[in-house]
Amino acid sequence: MKKLVLLAISAVIVSSSLMAGGIMTNTNQSAAYARMLARNASLGIDAVYYNPAGLTKLGNGLYFSLNNQSIFQTKDVVNSYSYLNASKFTGIVKAPLFPGIYAAYKMNKFAFSFGFNPVGGGGGATYDTGLPSFEMGISDLVPSLNAKAGVTDYQATVNFEGASTYFGYQAGISYEINPAVSVYAGVRYVTAKNTYVGSIKDIKINPTIAGTSYSGDFMRADLFGTQQAAYYTGVAGQYTTAATGAGGLADAGLGTYTFAQAQAAGFISAAQQAAFEGALLAVGQPANTPIATAELVYTATAGQATAGAAQMTGMAAKTGDADVDVVQTGKGITPIIGVNLTLAEKLTLAIKYEFLTKIELTNETNEDGTGTFVDGAKSRSDMPAMISIGAAYPVTEKFKASLGFNYYFDKGADYSKKDTLGNYVANKDVIDNNYYELALGLEYNITEKFLVSAGFNMANTGVSKAYQTDLSYSLSSNTVAGGAMYQLTPGIGLNIGALYTMYGEDSKTFNHKLGTNYIPVTEDYSKTTWLVSFGLDIKLGK
Repeated sequence: MKKLVLLAISAVIVSSSLMAGGIMTNTNQSAAYARMLARNASLGIDAVYYNPAGLTKLGNGLYFSLNNQSIFQTKDVVNSYSYLNASKFTGIVKAPLFPGIYAAYKMNKFAFSFGFNPVGGGGGATYDTGLPSFEMGISDLVPSLNAKAGVTDYQATVNFEGASTYFGYQAGISYEINPAVSVYAGVRYVTAKNTYVGSIKDIKINPTIAGTSYSGDFMRADLFGTQQAAYYTGVAGQYTTAATGAGGLADAGLGTYTFAQAQAAGFISAAQQAAFEGALLAVGQPANTPIATAELVYTATAGQATAGAAQMTGMAAKTGDADVDVVQTGKGITPIIGVNLTLAEKLTLAIKYEFLTKIELTNETNEDGTGTFVDGAKSRSDMPAMISIGAAYPVTEKFKASLGFNYYFDKGADYSKKDTLGNYVANKDVIDNNYYELALGLEYNITEKFLVSAGFNMANTGVSKAYQTDLSYSLSSNTVAGGAMYQLTPGIGLNIGALYTMYGEDSKTFNHKLGTNYIPVTEDYSKTTWLVSFGLDIKLGK
């Protein structure tokens, strides 16, 4: 139980898209994006990320872009399991600092560029009330101990904080073949880091056992388990002794006698008779049970008590306090190529392809109260290959429309997804279709220095029901955005943007094992995200 909870803690802290983008990839990488959503055909400085081949359209000189986004996400899971104390669980993900830094130097037909941003993850997660997968095993104490110990409720303190960030360091060269065609080749070095600190403490139950001190007050489950293990061990010893004594009498030819008859015949004392008969009465058997039958009763009772002691010992071990402090780190390389096409001097078409980034994470275990997180153990957490296509067209001198399309090759990556038994499964087994998104962005120049913009993004996930868990789920979404850009000076532009993402809901029904039975459980998944962003685009020199 304790092990399962802390496994869940580790599983929830995985690199995943914090906002716009695919399952693992962030594409919200500039303030300009936050105000219009469609930047795949950008010819500004954020083209370092979105359309690096288009950097050749900049004037000669040195350019910088400094961006930050503050992102806030709420994730809700509603679980139908009847033994849980609450059905709704909420997680808060915060990323107040989500930087994007770009630099480019344009010289005639060449452009040299550098970018730094969180290409995956980027936020810290807090689950103040836990998650169903954290608590279901604990809540099973109620039905498991109800008949035996009158348990009707449980308590537990489960805490964890985690963060996942994949930083990308990108560099490349753009070249203008002719005024209509530019190309790009570059590489991104990705550093991955997942951190999680979790604990489960003070698991308590409220046993009620007549004739004992257990009167329904809450007590630690591990203490109750230890006490009950000692009690059952004592009972097992008593009935083993009784079985041995009864067996001796039966071997002496008294198997058909009652203990009263054996005492009357002088084979046992009155005290021994009382002890033998008391042991029978304690398990609901009549005092005049024949000795041979009593031996069988004593033996069976001793076996049941021994099994009870083992069960209570195991429960005590599983419900004690435990802590985990683990860091996972890894790295990978992403080759990137792109092309920018300028048609009829107005229409811009851009294509970028990012290759699969293979990333192997390695555990650095500082504390592991479960023995599960082996120091040095490795697991995969790739970033998928993706293709982005964009188009931009100035409808009038003041009004410009842009389109964007991103397609993520999730099925060809390895996300180290696990099934309900904790076994790793291939992406193709839990993802039916690759993730994609479509975006429309509009810009209008109110003056030469000031423009406003708005955008809409539709994202469609292709995961199967088998992929979805309370720890990691992917939902289709619609995003709206708006903002403005103001040219503070001829060389400095200020971008301000905000967006809000509305996710579709999904649900899943699965079987939860309780003892030897399987109980169907339904979970509903939903979330919302919003962000605000500010950025400065700077040109040095003429």
